[in-house]
Amino acid sequence: MNEDREEGRQADEDFESFADLLDSYSESAGVELRIGDHIRAKIISIGRDSVFVDTGSKTDGVVEREELVNEEGEMPYSVGDELDLYVVEHNQDEIRLSKALSGAGNVAMLREAYRSELPVEGRVKAPCKGGFQIEVMKHRAFCPISQIDMRYVEDPTVYTGQTFPFLITRFEENGRNIVVSRRVLLEKESEKARKEFLEGLAQGAECEGTVTKLMPYGAFVELIPGLEGMIHLSELSWSKISKPEEVLKTGGKVRVKVIDIKAGEKGKRPRIGLSLKQMEKDPWETVDEVFSEGDKIEGKVTRCADFGAFVEVAPGLEGLVHISEMSHTRRVLKPEDVVQPGDTVQVVVKEIDKERRRISLSIRDAEGDPWKGVEEMFRPGQVVEGTVEKQERYGIFISLAPAVTGLLHRSHLESAEKRESYENLKRGDKVRVVIDGVDVQEKRISLKPEAGPGEEDWKSFTDSSKETIGSLGEQFLKAIDEKEE
Repeated sequence: MNEDREEGRQADEDFESFADLLDSYSESAGVELRIGDHIRAKIISIGRDSVFVDTGSKTDGVVEREELVNEEGEMPYSVGDELDLYVVEHNQDEIRLSKALSGAGNVAMLREAYRSELPVEGRVKAPCKGGFQIEVMKHRAFCPISQIDMRYVEDPTVYTGQTFPFLITRFEENGRNIVVSRRVLLEKESEKARKEFLEGLAQGAECEGTVTKLMPYGAFVELIPGLEGMIHLSELSWSKISKPEEVLKTGGKVRVKVIDIKAGEKGKRPRIGLSLKQMEKDPWETVDEVFSEGDKIEGKVTRCADFGAFVEVAPGLEGLVHISEMSHTRRVLKPEDVVQPGDTVQVVVKEIDKERRRISLSIRDAEGDPWKGVEEMFRPGQVVEGTVEKQERYGIFISLAPAVTGLLHRSHLESAEKRESYENLKRGDKVRVVIDGVDVQEKRISLKPEAGPGEEDWKSFTDSSKETIGSLGEQFLKAIDEKEE
C-alpha cells in the first residue's frame, strides 16, 4: 500500500518537472529574435574559437571568442557571466551575435541604431580632411580625427583597414550624412574598467603600467586605459636624480607601488601616487651588511657644500667627505679645490650611522698618509736634494718627496756662504739642503743650507778651539783655588 503511494508521488513529481521543462521550452520558442536586436545573454560554454550563450530562444547564440578577449589576449569572462550583445545573423541552425551591429543593413536599421545608441561595426577606409572615411553596414560615414581614439593621433594611416565598433552621433539627410565616434565607446568601456579597477585598488598594491609623460617633477604612468598615476621625482630612485629621464623613458613598461590615493573633487578622477623605488628594498636597511668601517671603496661625487662633498657609494647610499678629510698634504678651503660633482673618487669608510642614515668618508685616508715613515727617511744632519715649490717672505718651501715639503727659513740664510744663490732660486729648481729637524705630528721639516767648501772644517776648528780655551781656563781657575787654600 505504502509502495503504491510512493510510486504515485514520484510520478506526480516527474510530471511536474516535465511540465516545467515544456513551459520553459514553450516560452523560449515564443521568443523571436531579429537582426539588430539587443539582448542580454548568459554564457553557457566557452570554446577555443567560439563562446556559446543562452539567447532566451530555442536556439543558442554564438559569439566569436576573439571579439571578447582583452588586449592581452585573455578571456575576462566565465561560464554564467552575462553579456550585452546584438543579433547580426539569424537562421534555423544558429544565431550569430556580436558586441556591435555589422554586415549589410538598411537605413532604418542605422536610424534605429542612432536613436537607441547601439554600437555599429565600421571599417576605416582611408584618412581624409579632419578625420576618416568609415564604412558602416555598406553605408559611408565620417569620423572626426579626435573621435577615433582616446589619445592624440600622430599617424592617421595606422588606422586604415582596421575594423572597430562605432557609435552614430549624427544621422541626417536620411542617412546621407552620418557621423560616428569610436572614442565615446572607448570612454564608456574605460570608465567601467576604471570603476572596477579602483574598487580593488588599495594603498600598498603593486601594479604594472606604461609611462605616458615625463615632467620635471615626475612621471605619469597609465595603469589602465584612461587612468593614470604619478611618480614624484623623489620616488623614482633611491639615488638622487635631477630629472626623470635618468630612470625612465616614455612608452616604457614599469612596475610600481601605490603609496597614496586621493578622491577626485567634483567628479574628477582620483589622484594616485606611485613609487618606483619602493619596489626595491631600502638600501639603508642593509648598509651594515654591505660596508664596514675601514673599507676602501669607490664612489661618485654628487654635490659639494661649504663643509665637504657628498659621495654616492651605492645606489641610494650617500656619504660625506668632510673638508678636513680631503687631503693630507694641503689645507683645503673649499671642496671644489679637490673634487667636482661627477668625479669618481676612492674613499675610506670611517663611520656608519644606520639610525641617522649617515656615512662618514675620507679621501685622504684612501690616498694614504705620505708622512708615514718620514722619520726613517729624513734624519737631522742628512744632506738631501729637493725641488723648489715656492719662495715666501719667511723662507723657501722645498719638496723632498711626493706630498712631503720642508721649509728653509730665512734666518738660516743669514750666515750662508751662498746666500744670493738661494734667494735667486725659482720654482722647479733643484737644490741641496740639510735636514735640521723633523716633526711628524705637525707635519713639518725644517731645513738649512748645505755647508760650502771648507765651511765644515772651519766650524770644526772653531768648536775645538772653544773647547781648548775652555779647558785651559778651567785648569787656571783650579790652580788659583788650590794656592789660596
